[in-house]
Amino acid sequence: MISVMVIGALGRMGRTVCDAVAADSGLSLDVAVDPAFADTDVAGGFGHSGVACFASLDEGVDAGADVAVDFTTPDSVYGNLLVCLDRGIHCVVGTTGLSEQQMTELAARAGGGKANCFLAPNFAIGAVMLMEAAKLVARQMPSCEIIELHHDRKLDAPSGTALRTAELIDAEREGQPQPPGPAGDPARGAVHRGIPIHSVRLPGLVAHQEVIFGGLGQTLTIRHDSLSRQSFMPGVLLAVHKVSGLDGMVVGLEKLF
Repeated sequence: MISVMVIGALGRMGRTVCDAVAADSGLSLDVAVDPAFADTDVAGGFGHSGVACFASLDEGVDAGADVAVDFTTPDSVYGNLLVCLDRGIHCVVGTTGLSEQQMTELAARAGGGKANCFLAPNFAIGAVMLMEAAKLVARQMPSCEIIELHHDRKLDAPSGTALRTAELIDAEREGQPQPPGPAGDPARGAVHRGIPIHSVRLPGLVAHQEVIFGGLGQTLTIRHDSLSRQSFMPGVLLAVHKVSGLDGMVVGLEKLF
């Protein structure tokens, strides 16, 4: 039985993760961390009996969890991971927005053998399949653009999924076709690895992405839609089960298949 701590347990993703962990026969939801637990009435109405609830990670980190799952915010995830890794707690991370320097530091912390760190910009199996398909197409149709659509409360743009998709595509194609249009024009999207990324933020959306490839006389569009946060749970549970057997820091759900 793997003991799990969920950081950001009262957020929309955090609550979904708690429910999924509690329903998994191989996992035990033992610790929940969220600033809102400072209100004892909130803790009392959490809905999961036998779970130790803490308002701060400094309190919850010593409660004995094997794995911490973090779905918090870009401004808090880095500090959370440093605390957990230094205490020997494996980490599964769905929060995006970490800088390259922070990723380098986390890789150094996770490489010492005490605890591993697994990060995925998207835990939906279908989203990973989109990225794998995009890599294949990019070898023959290198010109493309990405449109990513998320709910209006998502804090980062472009999304981590879109950035990761652009990086995977660029690694597969020969050369780097320059997107047409005036350089630096905001209407052309944020260019990452030579690929324009267009971010849409609207209520009613969950997480959606399409990659449009263009070639001589043709286009090819690959699209994935997460219609509910339940779509991420199989990937999250897979990572929680496998993180202890990894080596240091690993990025990308496809590495676990």
